[in-house]
Amino acid sequence: MSILINRNTSFIIQGITGREAVSLTRENLEYGANIIGGVTPGRAGRDIYGVTVFDCVRDVVEAKGQPEGSIVSVPPKFTKDAVFEALENGIKIIVIVTENIPRKEVAQMVELANLRGARIIGPNCLGLISPGEAKMGGVGGPVANTRQAYTKGNIGVMSRSGGMTTEIASTLTAAGLGQSTCVSIGGDAIVGTTYSELMPFFEADPETHAIAIYSEPGGRMEAELAEWVKVNNSRLPIVAFMAGRFMDEMQGMRFGHAGTIVEGKEDTTADKIERMEAAGISVAERIEEIPDLIRKRLAN
Repeated sequence: MSILINRNTSFIIQGITGREAVSLTRENLEYGANIIGGVTPGRAGRDIYGVTVFDCVRDVVEAKGQPEGSIVSVPPKFTKDAVFEALENGIKIIVIVTENIPRKEVAQMVELANLRGARIIGPNCLGLISPGEAKMGGVGGPVANTRQAYTKGNIGVMSRSGGMTTEIASTLTAAGLGQSTCVSIGGDAIVGTTYSELMPFFEADPETHAIAIYSEPGGRMEAELAEWVKVNNSRLPIVAFMAGRFMDEMQGMRFGHAGTIVEGKEDTTADKIERMEAAGISVAERIEEIPDLIRKRLAN
């Protein structure tokens, strides 16, 4: 099984005529995505790899039926409007690939999504993939690379980094461990869905047997994950790789993504590792250790 999306999930691409969105359209279609329309105001009637362009989300719904999801690939100053439009038209899963969106606007989008019973992945993310089923976003890149890195199996992957989502999946694949669903949650300080918020989906999926995560300094997501695991007595073995350990001595500096600023002790890698290990989460020293640690945890 998979979480959030499957081969039948229908979605649209907002901003479909943009350069990045055109590539996303091609890559997702080649992987088998069910893209029923695209949206760019003023560009109605155009065709992107066989996908019809509409002026607004409402027009797509009226012409093609209700899409389940949307990839939002529009400039930062238009992203909030695009997401609001999607939410008000009944779309339940939204992947925001755009970066450099003001935090206040991200918070507003997440709040409206919660009110509408919808789920946002991102912003500043590469989306998600259920290998052999479907993908939404740029995760994996071109279809040949995607099929090489991702294989169907029983390991869930969560990562703040899009590139490291693929790196972990590729490492698992090389070790003979396929993946159920892999999610690039985004690297900003505020994201639509955190590790702990994804856990109930993986927990409920009988085909997911373990979880691998990639984490960085900054933020409280690992603390929230550790607390969720303890409170809910999670059945899933979890193995984490923590990058940027050198950042513990560089408070106020950023490591890679916008959300990786170490502001205090709770943001440090040392504190995160301590909290995760106390919750029974195994922490790998190197990416290549993840498969063996997962096998050991599954054997126990």
